Amino acid sequence: MAEIAKPLSDFKPAISEEGLRKAEAMVEQEEGVINRLAGWPGMIVTSIAVAMSLFHLYAAYAIVPTQEMRYTHVAFVLMLSFLVFPMAERFRNHIRWWDVIAGLTCVGVLIYAIAGGEDFTDRATTPNRTDIILGVIFIALLVEATRRSIGWIVPAIAILFMVYALAGPYLPSPWNHRGYGFNALVGHLFITLEGIFGVPVDVSATLIVLFTIFGSFLQHSGAGKFFIDFSMTLMGNKANAAGRTVVLSSFLLGGPSGSGVATTVTIGAVAFPMMKRSGFEVNAAGGLLAAGGLGAIISPPVLGAAAFLIAELLKISYLDVIWMALIPTCLYYLSLLFMVELDAKRFGARGEPFVPEMSLWQLTRRYGFHFISLISIVIFMLWGYSPTLSVFYATAMTFVMSFLTRETALVPKKLVRALSDGSMQALTAGLTCAIAGIIVGVVTLTGLGLKFSSIVIDYAGGSLLLTAIYTALIVWVIGLAVPVTASYIICAVIAAPAMIKLGVPDFAAHMFIFYYAVLSEVSPPTALSPFAAAAITGGDPYKTTVQAWKYTLPAFLVPFVFVLDPQGIGLLMKLPASQWVDIVQITAKSALGLAALAMAAQGWALRRTTLLERALLTLAGLLLIFPSLIEAGAEAIIGRDIDYTATFGLLLAAVVLLKQRLQPGPPEIAATGQK
Repeated sequence: MAEIAKPLSDFKPAISEEGLRKAEAMVEQEEGVINRLAGWPGMIVTSIAVAMSLFHLYAAYAIVPTQEMRYTHVAFVLMLSFLVFPMAERFRNHIRWWDVIAGLTCVGVLIYAIAGGEDFTDRATTPNRTDIILGVIFIALLVEATRRSIGWIVPAIAILFMVYALAGPYLPSPWNHRGYGFNALVGHLFITLEGIFGVPVDVSATLIVLFTIFGSFLQHSGAGKFFIDFSMTLMGNKANAAGRTVVLSSFLLGGPSGSGVATTVTIGAVAFPMMKRSGFEVNAAGGLLAAGGLGAIISPPVLGAAAFLIAELLKISYLDVIWMALIPTCLYYLSLLFMVELDAKRFGARGEPFVPEMSLWQLTRRYGFHFISLISIVIFMLWGYSPTLSVFYATAMTFVMSFLTRETALVPKKLVRALSDGSMQALTAGLTCAIAGIIVGVVTLTGLGLKFSSIVIDYAGGSLLLTAIYTALIVWVIGLAVPVTASYIICAVIAAPAMIKLGVPDFAAHMFIFYYAVLSEVSPPTALSPFAAAAITGGDPYKTTVQAWKYTLPAFLVPFVFVLDPQGIGLLMKLPASQWVDIVQITAKSALGLAALAMAAQGWALRRTTLLERALLTLAGLLLIFPSLIEAGAEAIIGRDIDYTATFGLLLAAVVLLKQRLQPGPPEIAATGQK
């Protein structure tokens, strides 16, 4: 997704050269190794990227036939991908003749498809010899381009799915199916709009690329710097200002970014020196940075690329997806804030002199228009515009408002860079969506989704809780090896039907899968965000990952509330804003529950907690977050209706806090390792 981060080279004075190199490696691992091109090659690539952005901006306002739109989008993505992603690292920073041939071949194949019109699409079930040859070449080139961008895992999975489609009759029950011939499979994947050019590519062509362009416009107009400066100035010199700055700036940067690693690195390069001087232990600091970056993928108005797919697969408006994610996101960051406040007490954090360049009022008066740019997408959608037109108008507004100050103005040179970067930042998502179309196409062709859901339900014995746990493990394991977008697409088509079959609303099942796909960002062995944070802080990558797990505890729990407790946070995803009393009540109880769990996870409330106190706080948090689920369980066991579960949880937490308040002696301060 788009990132509004400053280039890492801008932060060299703040972090070591070795840390900078490792952090850049983490970003490249998520977004692909990119050629750094100069001279004529650089100008050619920039021109193609600018043309791609202009085409998509034009298509957002004008009407382009669906098939032509998808083919043209993929043609741009593949042409640029072969030019900017090297075949191997030893070929980096140069365009080779085979890269040009591969890119032009992809463009030529798609021109053939567009020129064929309805005659071409009508041949999907009986493709001719030319269709088959070009289809095989195109699929092979797509696999290679994806390998260059995100590695071998996703292409290998796509190949395995194609093998599954061909080998159906030879597989054991219940995995077997009637099987499909080679020609039929190629026709389905290459010619129809249910394979490579299916829903994922449609979302990439009509939404994802436009949001990356919007994010690029924000980046080059200075929004990223303003959000960090605003956070630092607002927090001031308080003892816990460093942690609060990380949380607030992560929230502001995450909304238009959608990239967890980029947000982690950007904020860490600026904030870690301040965190270190304030007394944060290096692994805890890295964990907080990674947890803040993770929030970028679940933060409105952009979220991650998978959020656009949720809207398309469920046939709901993207505004509905934003509403479903809004309160869980606020609770997530509120929980991080609880953790930060406890860290300030636990590590004895201290304030440090900080003299901002200008006052908060002066900063907001001069650059506050970036806030308008950020929320304008939601405003346009509330006015009734489609998400596509909303992001188009928001991008135009960002461009116009950039001229309010001289240093933020998107003058021609900066405008070209913004347009070029907008397309470049969409390449990985575009390739992922295209190759995911192979997986989706095979699943729909063979009925694998229904087979898989039946198998999962049988293993779980019909239990929704066990089905949710199995689904979470499946999504988590797949997410360890593939990007969030690919993980969501794969699991949405093969795992979501199981929970839906057991009565979980479709939107709750998809949000459950989305959240657990996102958690791959902080899960080893591919824990990119914690590893990038550790590169900046100099901490141990695995200890930093453990700290990130602790900070992201709410992200692990909240999805289960979606599917298991329909009267808890899950209810908020379908309540209209008019029922604000219920919304406030459920949100308040959930916030108090997260506060209790934060104290249990940190081992600190008003002072260091005992083992018993941590157990009581954990129980209090669960009672507050899962009230109706626990009430139902209690009723099933004792045969009586229990209506005061949340109240009991609140009393438990109050007893622990009162006990600590009355306990004599000063609270013990943890060793920081920084003194």
